[in-house]
Amino acid sequence: MEKVSLPMIINDLRSRRDCLSLAHENLKLESDNWNKCIIVVSLATGFFESMKMKMGWDSNVVSLVPIALSSIIACISALIKFKNFPSQMEILLQSQSLLTHTLTNARNEKELLPNLLKEYNDSLEKLEVSLYPDIRKKFLVQSHNNLISIMKKEQKYFETINKIKNGDYVMRSDSSVDSNDIEMSVKNQSDEL
Repeated sequence: MEKVSLPMIINDLRSRRDCLSLAHENLKLESDNWNKCIIVVSLATGFFESMKMKMGWDSNVVSLVPIALSSIIACISALIKFKNFPSQMEILLQSQSLLTHTLTNARNEKELLPNLLKEYNDSLEKLEVSLYPDIRKKFLVQSHNNLISIMKKEQKYFETINKIKNGDYVMRSDSSVDSNDIEMSVKNQSDEL
């Protein structure tokens, strides 16, 4: 869908920037999990070595366990090196930075200018080379759902504020309700008469 207005471009940039943030978050989580795995296996190796020395275990099988654990650590390290997490995350951060810069410029404009359109297209190109299409699709869908949810909550929030200002709402707190879920009910003006 071609974006022909400034608000459409701003919304598109927001969703694509959030898409990159979600992809980066996912990649960082995966990298952290692999690194945690290395830490746990390393600690297990050290623990086993200490137990072996303290207990005086000298059998051939017991001697092979630390070698096996060290091999597992080496395999995980090689996998992490192969996946190249830092480089991928850097590319995502650069793309996200470009989208954020373009979004800031778009928010500061009053109308859609040719230079902004060029910046927008450059940002889209950077996004498209940063993520594979299937991954981009996954995180764009998630980003769109998040933004729709946020906009619905904002709309409800501002509607509620207006009704409170007009005296149409009474807020009640129920001890069985979570503090985040404050019940609001409409005052029935005719019942008071």
